Amino acid sequence: MDRATPPPGASPRGVPRRGLATLVAALIALLGGYVVVTATSATAAETLLSQGRPATASSTESAAYPVSAAFDGSTGTRWSSAFSDPQWIQVDLGAAVPLTRVVLNWEGAYSRAFTIQVSTNATTWTTVHTTTAGTGGVQTIAVSGTGRYVRLNSTARATAWGVSLWEFQVYGDTGTSACGTANAAQGRPATASSTQNADFPAPNAVDGNVGTRWSSAASDPQWFQVDLGSVQPICGVTLRWETAYATAFQIQVSPNATTWTSIYSTTTGTGGTQTLALSGTGRYVRVYTTARATPYGVSLWEFEVHTGSPTTPPTTPPTTPPTTPPTSPPPGDAVLLSYNKPAVASSNQSDGTCWECVPARAFDRDPASRWATANPAGWVDPGWIYVDLGATATISQVVLQWDPAYATAYQIQVSPNASTWTTIYSTTTGRGFKETLTVSGTGRYVRMYGTARATPYGYSLWEFQVYGTGGSPTAPPPQPPDPTFPANRLVWSDEFNGAAGSKPDPAKWTIDPGTGQNNEVQYYTPNNNVQMDGTGSLVLEARREAAGGRQYTSHRMNTGNKFHVQYGRIEARVRVPKGNGLWPAFWMMGADFLTGRPWPYNGEIDIMEVLGRNTLEGYSTLHAPAYNGGAGYGQKYTVPGGVDLSADFHVWSVEWDSRGMTFKLDGNTVFVASKATVESTRGPWVFDHPFYVILNLAVGGDFPGPVDGTTPFPSRMYVDYVRIFQ
Repeated sequence: MDRATPPPGASPRGVPRRGLATLVAALIALLGGYVVVTATSATAAETLLSQGRPATASSTESAAYPVSAAFDGSTGTRWSSAFSDPQWIQVDLGAAVPLTRVVLNWEGAYSRAFTIQVSTNATTWTTVHTTTAGTGGVQTIAVSGTGRYVRLNSTARATAWGVSLWEFQVYGDTGTSACGTANAAQGRPATASSTQNADFPAPNAVDGNVGTRWSSAASDPQWFQVDLGSVQPICGVTLRWETAYATAFQIQVSPNATTWTSIYSTTTGTGGTQTLALSGTGRYVRVYTTARATPYGVSLWEFEVHTGSPTTPPTTPPTTPPTTPPTSPPPGDAVLLSYNKPAVASSNQSDGTCWECVPARAFDRDPASRWATANPAGWVDPGWIYVDLGATATISQVVLQWDPAYATAYQIQVSPNASTWTTIYSTTTGRGFKETLTVSGTGRYVRMYGTARATPYGYSLWEFQVYGTGGSPTAPPPQPPDPTFPANRLVWSDEFNGAAGSKPDPAKWTIDPGTGQNNEVQYYTPNNNVQMDGTGSLVLEARREAAGGRQYTSHRMNTGNKFHVQYGRIEARVRVPKGNGLWPAFWMMGADFLTGRPWPYNGEIDIMEVLGRNTLEGYSTLHAPAYNGGAGYGQKYTVPGGVDLSADFHVWSVEWDSRGMTFKLDGNTVFVASKATVESTRGPWVFDHPFYVILNLAVGGDFPGPVDGTTPFPSRMYVDYVRIFQ
């Protein structure tokens, strides 16, 4: 956990000091640019082979730094290991290929002594590079060898931390063509079928900046095209998708932007970064999407076109490796069979590190509770957990939501008697996070049998769900229906139209006095620092005055035990103050916090945070057990045209349903959090339950920094209204 658990009744929010440094560095890297690797030869057939490929490591520091981050093409995400020697990280290229070089883009925690090894089977390794004088930074290493697997084996760290890589790139000679590595599309004229709004125009996808993107309207079909300026041989396209990607699309070429020829087609698009070998000729190149992977539109950070001697295109679209299970819903009439069923495990943990992490927690359909093997006696192989379905069942699907302590090698087994087991699924390349397995078997008992751990710790599952027919299922509590956006049925509001000097409506708001978290310096008074202004706004006022042992006072209030909501559009029209150390916020907390569940297990939804030291930017962020504090899942953004947020009122909102959240500023989307993406890349989604609304104005602390002589007091946060629609 990145910060201490808050006391009952308090409302946590913010980023710890060390986490903030990491977050800022990541944002600078993401928004400011990216590493460009120059080809060794204009005619070489060297290809980046490792991006988006399956990867494993000896350990991870936490769920915020997964091994996949070193191969995702983003220099704003990274893998980080545990703080010990030795450590390793390896990637599966999918086939044995002659290798030419490795590029290591180290974070500050680099390795001084390491080897680069290759293998055809991930068992027998050959060393192709070794050093005891690693320098960190970006290291480009020429190698010679053939392998399917490439591993960096670190034996001596340069710092007290672990080892950490922004990117681990492996290049090889595929022998297919003389396709150039330059991006012929960069800076060329681009158009699209639609744009989500003015913030995401078509030229953003060919500007060479992976911090800007094109985004379409939320419908099918859509297209994006670029004009190369002349007819050229097209040998490759790289699609750098945002999370809103296409599952079905074509790559098309044309001499005139009227008559199009398809040179690639797929119905199993994977998102991420897709590098496609192609063969065609045209002046115009288009991606034509026919099926979206999310309810949103389709969105590309970058669309790259490579020209040169044509390649021989694959006869069939790339397929997902067999070790990666499909993510389709349960077939037929399958239902959840495992909810609240009796469970048994090889061991379990229940201490200050993992409270009540017993087997039943993996089957309670609560993504914020988990099972873990015992500490430390159970941190061994094998480790297992099984569930009794109550009667014989036909099993068609198993869903595993792993904690960072996951299995790289495991089996799914069934049994009629919890004694004799039959394996119906097996893998040695488990990737953690959420794994959805299509299986076929019959039994009363279903077991996850782990034989190789990804970390030095044990095995741990947030959720272990079994789907099928038969058994003796218990129906889980129903969830509310999803709203249809734009939701327009007003279910709760406060317009703050009271007389000047009047206080918040006690039937709607609970005043929350006391001190804050994150080293904030204010004391929230019982109701002294808030009032209506008589012209339709609520005013929260921060003052330089002594109270509660602090030198500053301010106001915090929430709808806890007055109004809770699950799903809908939650919005407020707010004018924020400007000044060093000021920290206004409009946010939500999981209502189970009020009944004893500690933060961040209850979940936190920060719809709006602004730092008074820079009122040109806002933040929207989610916090959960696996991603919180400086590692929260969110976005920093600016207002189009560089508008100062303190100069006028602005409307912040979140549109929230069972599939995710879309955060908006003045109706423009600033951040999309897809449930499926979060579960597969960050950890469990803990937001499918009621939340309550919070307004506050903090002073000082780790995130906004200190006040100083320029900070104006009193400073005021104005709220025109808060409205909730379904």
